[in-house]
Amino acid sequence: MRGQAIARRLATTAPVNVRSASLRAVYIIWYRDVLRFARDRIRLLVSFAQPLLYLLIFGTGLSSTLGRGAGGFGAPGLKYQQFIFPGVIGMSVLFTSFIAGMSIVWDREFGFLKEVLVAPINRASVAVGKTLGSATQAMFQGLVILALAPVVGVHLTVVTVLQMIPLTFLLAFALSAVGVALGARMRSLQGFQMVMNFLMLPMFFLSGALFPLQRLPAWLAVLTRLDPAAYGVDPLRRAALGSVGDRLALTVFGQALAVWTEQAVLIGFGLLMLTFAVRSFGRRD
Repeated sequence: MRGQAIARRLATTAPVNVRSASLRAVYIIWYRDVLRFARDRIRLLVSFAQPLLYLLIFGTGLSSTLGRGAGGFGAPGLKYQQFIFPGVIGMSVLFTSFIAGMSIVWDREFGFLKEVLVAPINRASVAVGKTLGSATQAMFQGLVILALAPVVGVHLTVVTVLQMIPLTFLLAFALSAVGVALGARMRSLQGFQMVMNFLMLPMFFLSGALFPLQRLPAWLAVLTRLDPAAYGVDPLRRAALGSVGDRLALTVFGQALAVWTEQAVLIGFGLLMLTFAVRSFGRRD
């Protein structure tokens, strides 16, 4: 089996150069996850169908209900489908990122994780490799949605797409670290799925993916500012919609946040979650 072959490659990693061995382990774990993702074509199709459902059915239905003027979104002429387009990218990234934690629980139940953890490598390499592997998958899933931009009337340039690639990856990294940290602690798929839904759905709804984060009740505004996904969806919206997106920028104490500030928040949050994941893998199973 390929999983056993991967475990054997990790087991034969030479411990002479610790740094080199750790980097090799990170690469092998990252490569395994990306390879599994690339070969699972049904998962690719299904994961693409969900954003399509939101954009074409949910978006069209609400757009006709709310009206096309979109004055309520703070940007005259903006259609609701255009508004939620970056949010749907964030949704795809969020859902795919959390699956990384599920794969860890799955690997634990079927013994692959045990083979990896007994290999002569730093256990931090496992957490880093799983996080980067999940982030790569989630980034790809999010960027695939860009193909739907002409359908909803979002005009993207080459420069815009190049801007959105690192923005998408950073959001994927932060959320993947959450999934890995959670999966490293859980011992059953059923328990993980319950906790995942408890965290994932509120993160999605509070991220600003489906509604603007301006003029909210005070208690709801506080919750949205505590949601790390909001600091990833907003830069995507500002990149995709340009000046229109800037008018909808995330604000704190009435001041619009700079994109670099939002990215710093995501980096800090992602590194914090990755630290928790590393410590969780450091515990004996």
